[in-house]
Amino acid sequence: MAKTIIITGANGGLGTAVVEKFLTEGYSVIGVSHSERQTASIKEHPNYEHYVVDVANEQEAGQFINKIIDKYKTVHGALLLVGAFDMGNIHQTPGSALKKMLEVNFESAYYMARPLFAHMMEHNYGRIVLISSRPAFHDGGKNAIAYTLSKTLLNKLSELLNETAKGTNVVCSVVVPSTIDTPANRKDMPNADPAKWVRPGEIANLLEFICSDEAISLRDPVYKIYGNA
Repeated sequence: MAKTIIITGANGGLGTAVVEKFLTEGYSVIGVSHSERQTASIKEHPNYEHYVVDVANEQEAGQFINKIIDKYKTVHGALLLVGAFDMGNIHQTPGSALKKMLEVNFESAYYMARPLFAHMMEHNYGRIVLISSRPAFHDGGKNAIAYTLSKTLLNKLSELLNETAKGTNVVCSVVVPSTIDTPANRKDMPNADPAKWVRPGEIANLLEFICSDEAISLRDPVYKIYGNA
């Protein structure tokens, strides 16, 4: 039986590559984004469903998860890819900017992970993947303080979920990419060398490994995928 995987941010620069990878590998994929925009090849795939959901809205996210569980009975994995970046040091970052980063990067994951984690614990199986960032693990985040703080919370959330799930077959993984080679990043950083960045397809391969039986014994995993950055 094909595993059922939820992918948020499904029509983004990373999400599109991840959806394509999981469909190619035979998963049943439920894509989630804030708009109906999809590539034709994905939209028409028989193993793909797409939903427009505000995942940073707790009630809307919870209702969506309940709907998917009612339909599919078991959700095997959730790849929570929604996120955004914002520059600004402590002097340049008012509370409104901090709240925005927390909403997009942390709350969007928390409101999906919370009901899914309960479902996975009930079934004694599940994989949740959170996308952190390099500054959240190393020095260098002082000039993107709201972004770095929001991503650091994801790291702690993963630790707490894994502590709660100890002794079960439910695992929360953290993937830590450097700059991802997407059209948006190339536009925003025209003077950078994208050859040093990590490609979406490389991250997609890693995410599929995490959800595969090959990674069945891994616990408390953190995957740093930096390319040559």
